[in-house]
Amino acid sequence: MNQRIIISLLFLLLFAFVVQVGAEVQLSGSFTQGGLIYGKVEPGTRVRYKGALVRVSPDGEFIVGFGRDAEIHQTLVLIDAKNLVDISEFDLKPREYRIERINGISQQMMEPSQETLERVSREAEQAARARSQDSTRENYREAFIWSVTGRISGVYGSQRIFNGEPRRPHFGIDIAASTGTPVVAPAGGRVTLAHAGMFYSGATLIVDHGHGLSSSFLHLDKILVKEGDEIVQGQTIAEVGASGRVTGPHLDWRINWFQERLDPALLVPPMPGK
Repeated sequence: MNQRIIISLLFLLLFAFVVQVGAEVQLSGSFTQGGLIYGKVEPGTRVRYKGALVRVSPDGEFIVGFGRDAEIHQTLVLIDAKNLVDISEFDLKPREYRIERINGISQQMMEPSQETLERVSREAEQAARARSQDSTRENYREAFIWSVTGRISGVYGSQRIFNGEPRRPHFGIDIAASTGTPVVAPAGGRVTLAHAGMFYSGATLIVDHGHGLSSSFLHLDKILVKEGDEIVQGQTIAEVGASGRVTGPHLDWRINWFQERLDPALLVPPMPGK
């Protein structure tokens, strides 16, 4: 067998491996920018998203989250136990975001010193580490509840303009409430960050719900749990406050899939009374 034939056979074998349809997937959830989808594959199937392996539970469950400005066309690569490959492609619904103008922010918050900027950088690294947890826990499967009920004063994705100056978009949902209002866990999990006072976000709490999904709670008055604590859905974990860069008491609740910021409103039913 000459070299040309051997090369041709190797190419055909490789091509057959790539194009054979193997694993199948069932997808549900919010197919939109800022959304979270839930996947189901046969146990033993590996899932890749943007080149990285996604955690899959022993019974084949997984999640994938999409940020505020996620690309519309999305692709999942599925590799079954026999190394057969399938491709799942779908499109997200694009979103348009509000512009929110907020005045009354102190000059110190608007133009922090170099020393403060270094502090902000350290605190951002702490929060990023807390959001990076890829635990096997499966509290993400729970039907999420509101951590606080009240008037929604700020929405996910909005372009923030502070004192007339455009700043980063808002990655959470703001719920107006008086200082001391109980904050309950929207789902069970483990506390990965309990910081008494970050420069921008004030007293800050992050809870891991498993498979990369976490909740962040910002501008708190009191934190009632500590890092490493296991918590259950509905447990009081903090109190609403006005710490950090704010103009009044409220809860800024955020949902993260690793470093992607998702829309919390897509995980809960309509706000009671709305």
